[in-house]
Amino acid sequence: LDQMRELVRKEMEAGALGIGTSLIYPPAFYAKTEELIELCKVAAKYQGKYISHMRSEGNQLLEALDELIRISREAKIPAEVYHIKAAGQQNWPKIDDLLSRIEAAQKEGLKITADMYTYTAAGTGLDACLPPWTEDGGYPALFKRLRDPATREKIAAEVSKNSDEWENLYIGAGSPDKILLFGFKSDKLKPLTGKSLAEVAKMRGKDPITTIMDLIAEDESRIGTVYFLMSEENVKKELARPWISFGSDEASQAPEGVFLKSNPHPRAYGNFARILGKYVRAEKVIPMTEAVRRLSGLPASNLGLDHRGFIQEGMFADIVIFDPATIADRATFEKPHQYAVGVKHVFVNGVQVLKDGEHTGAKPGRALSGPGKTK
Repeated sequence: LDQMRELVRKEMEAGALGIGTSLIYPPAFYAKTEELIELCKVAAKYQGKYISHMRSEGNQLLEALDELIRISREAKIPAEVYHIKAAGQQNWPKIDDLLSRIEAAQKEGLKITADMYTYTAAGTGLDACLPPWTEDGGYPALFKRLRDPATREKIAAEVSKNSDEWENLYIGAGSPDKILLFGFKSDKLKPLTGKSLAEVAKMRGKDPITTIMDLIAEDESRIGTVYFLMSEENVKKELARPWISFGSDEASQAPEGVFLKSNPHPRAYGNFARILGKYVRAEKVIPMTEAVRRLSGLPASNLGLDHRGFIQEGMFADIVIFDPATIADRATFEKPHQYAVGVKHVFVNGVQVLKDGEHTGAKPGRALSGPGKTK
């Protein structure tokens, strides 16, 4: 633990913004709450943040939130929930309690925030259907286990039933037709891109759980997967909370070259324009000024990004100029590699990088550091 504390100290002094965890996935799955509190205490000394993909977004959602709040309270550190949601239809009713608990913690004086994306489908790996112990030792160990008949039988038994010990996305989706496969490494399997697990299982004449194990072993990868887990009503409840900022939960993409070899979640291209086009202009769920604040100033402040997120004298000029009458997302699950429309000009650090929708070739970006940076 002392070695881990020292690593946190070094990285905070090197400019890290804080500590992030993905507690649903191995190896972070194995981290104990007490361990996280101790590491966050170090980050807090440097004005760091704790941001977490919580231990559960489904059956143990409220318990996972209680853990995050406890870490914030005991480590005296601001905490943020990554892509807040209630996953799995049986968990949709928990959203009101989830939001109320966060607001109660805020009234207590804790700085608890969250971010969200505006889709009812989540994106992760097909391996998220498997119990965490299957990845003990890394991916090579996983692929070996998936080729052993006795181990496969044990895995299949665990995947087929709900558990309070781990987040079973196969059960959470409710049906294999709500699990969409989109990211294969192997050229042999790429023709399956865009098909549901139910479709592929039927094509192969096997049950869905056997198909999951076969595909991961054949592709020797996580296999990018979309899970339809959330409700539109809950998305709108989250949109109504002024303390929830917006994030895509995706890496940068481009409709060219190597990027076209796999299909990302459409949020990679569409999340931000979707907020402004669908939820502001079309459905009037939130006003434009509120959406812009939660796309800029709020996340910049939550992350501690100095002199960012506001149009004020002395701030870095990071500015997006868009047409509120036309901005809209175009990416779909079937055709995700489509840019949003309606963005006219973009300035980064005062330099124009997008002019009339075309990249200027300028690259004025710079690495951003946290307030604890000393070197």
